[in-house]
Amino acid sequence: MLDIKRLLNHLSALCFTLFLAPTWGVAQGPLSPLDIDVKQPPMGWNSWNRFGCDVSEQMIREMADAMVESGMQDAGYEYIVIDDCWQIGRDDQGNIVCDPERFPSGMKALGDYIHAKGLKFGIYSCAGAKTCANRPGSRGYQFQDAKKYAEWGVDFLKYDWCANKGQNAQAAYLTMRDALDATGRPMVLSICEWGYSEPWKWGKGIGQLWRVTNDIQDCWDCEFEWEGVGVINIIDQMADLRAYSQEGAYNDPDMLEVGNGGMNHEQYKSHFAMWCMLNAPLFAGNDLRSMDKKTQEILLNKELIALTKDDNNQQAFRAIHSQQYDLWVKSMTDHQYAFAFMNRTAEAVDIHYDWQKYIIADKAFGWHQVKIKPTAKIRDLWLHKTVGSCNEPMDYQLKPFETLVVLVSDEESF
Repeated sequence: MLDIKRLLNHLSALCFTLFLAPTWGVAQGPLSPLDIDVKQPPMGWNSWNRFGCDVSEQMIREMADAMVESGMQDAGYEYIVIDDCWQIGRDDQGNIVCDPERFPSGMKALGDYIHAKGLKFGIYSCAGAKTCANRPGSRGYQFQDAKKYAEWGVDFLKYDWCANKGQNAQAAYLTMRDALDATGRPMVLSICEWGYSEPWKWGKGIGQLWRVTNDIQDCWDCEFEWEGVGVINIIDQMADLRAYSQEGAYNDPDMLEVGNGGMNHEQYKSHFAMWCMLNAPLFAGNDLRSMDKKTQEILLNKELIALTKDDNNQQAFRAIHSQQYDLWVKSMTDHQYAFAFMNRTAEAVDIHYDWQKYIIADKAFGWHQVKIKPTAKIRDLWLHKTVGSCNEPMDYQLKPFETLVVLVSDEESF
C-alpha cells in the first residue's frame, strides 16, 4: 500500500533541497560526501568523556588554545567538537538555539574563534527528537539544523541515536547526510549508532566514521547494565571488522579516555596504541589545559600517530589471540609492518617470538601471508629507537597491561 505521508515527506524534503539549499552555504550546490577530504582517520578533541554536560564557550575557547599550545595541533589533532548539552531549545521559526548563558557569543562566533586557530569546528546532535541528555534532537528538523550548522561554519557533526523510536538507522543517517550535503558546505558525519544495526555494512557513503560499540568507559575490562564498555571489550569487538575499514570510511571504537584517571599508565598507553593500530579516529577526551607529562607523551607520540597516517589505510588484524596476550599486525607502505604485543592481563607475560618461524595469515583480505627476513630492523615506537633486527627470536616480558609496539622494516624483507 502506498504510504502517502511518507511520500509527501519525501517530496517536501526534495523540494526543500532543490529550491532552497543553493542559498545556504559558502559553496553553491550540494556536495557528494566523497568530496569531503578524510583520507586518514580524523583527529581532534571531544568534550563528553571529561566534561559531560558541563560545556561552555569559555571552556571550548580554552581547549582550542590548549590544543595549539600543547603541540597537539602539530601532531595532527584538528577538530574541536562540542558534544551534547550546548543546545537548549528552538525559536519561533524552529531554529535550534544554543544555551545563551553558557554560549553568550553564539555558535558562529565560537566557530570563527576555532577556525582562526587553524582548527576545525565540530558539533553534536541526535537522530531522535531528544538527545541523550534530553535536549532537542534533529528528528523532523534535519534540513533546518543542517542549514544552521553551515551558517555557523561547522565542519564535523557527531550524530547520536537516542530517542530514535524505532527509526531505520540507515534511512535516518542518510536523511541527515542529504541535509548536510544540501548546504553546500562539506561536513564530516560521525555515525554514533553504537553498532546496533551494523553500520559498517552500510555507513560508507553516508558517514566517514561509524561507532561499532556502546559508549567507552574509563576502565580496562568492564561492562555495565546500561551497556557501557571498557577498552579491551571494544578492542575485541574491532577484531572482526577489519574488512570494513578503508580510506574515508573508518570503524570508530569511540573517543579516547587517556588522562581521565580511571586507568593506570600502562592501560592508557595500550588504549592509545591499539586505537592507532586499529586505524581508528583519534579524539582526545581529557582536559587539554591540565595534561601531565605522561598524558602528553601518550597523546603526542607521533610515531604511533603515523600508523594512522599511512597510505595503506589498513586496520590491524589479530594474528595471535590468547587469554594472556594478543599479537596484532598492521600492514604499512614501504615494506613495513607494525606489530603490537598486547598484555590483556594484570600479570606479567613472557613472550617468545621467532620472526623466522611464524607466517601470518590475514583472513580478512584473502590469506595475505608475510614472511620476515633476517635483515628486517625493529624499531620500538615507545622508545623511539631501533632495538634490533629479525635475525634472532625476540624474548620480552610484557608488564601488566603493557602493549609493545614495534615497526619492522627493510625494503628487501617481505
